[in-house]
Amino acid sequence: MAMCTVLRCVSVSLTSSLPRLSNINAHAPARLLARTCYRRSLSTNTPFCAALKFTDKHEWVRVDGGVATVGISNFAQEALGDVVYCGLPEIGAKLSQTDGFGALESVKAASELYSPLTGEVTDANDALADNPGLVNKSCYNDGWLMKMTVSIPEELDGLMDEAAYERYIKSIED
Repeated sequence: MAMCTVLRCVSVSLTSSLPRLSNINAHAPARLLARTCYRRSLSTNTPFCAALKFTDKHEWVRVDGGVATVGISNFAQEALGDVVYCGLPEIGAKLSQTDGFGALESVKAASELYSPLTGEVTDANDALADNPGLVNKSCYNDGWLMKMTVSIPEELDGLMDEAAYERYIKSIED
């Protein structure tokens, strides 16, 4: 009889604890799934990213003192894969908005580069000749492609800010 009482107490205690135990790990599969189904992100969380503008061809531009620095977005570099060659413009080249100015080649594909603004090329990232992988490692910092003057500042108004670019990326991924 004493054994039955003990078993009943253990049974009641265990039954009342089961819902709490199962709730602890109720979301574990979702957390695991979130870790294994990693979604690509823009990764533009750097201090200057509020000033970045993007094109629908995945170039970014940051203007400082009338000089625009141009590169490709994190989305673009991930889509390309490991960049093995960067063809960049000559200093002094005059570009109109949407003119081709170079190309990137990767192990997966080649991609044309298009000028986000009208202006004149003032600098090209020579470090990419020896280390084109900088585009993959640091597309918003060391992996920039060229610098140019801004001849028509109003063209910046037609480019996307970070939030609009994120929406654009989501729309083409779906």
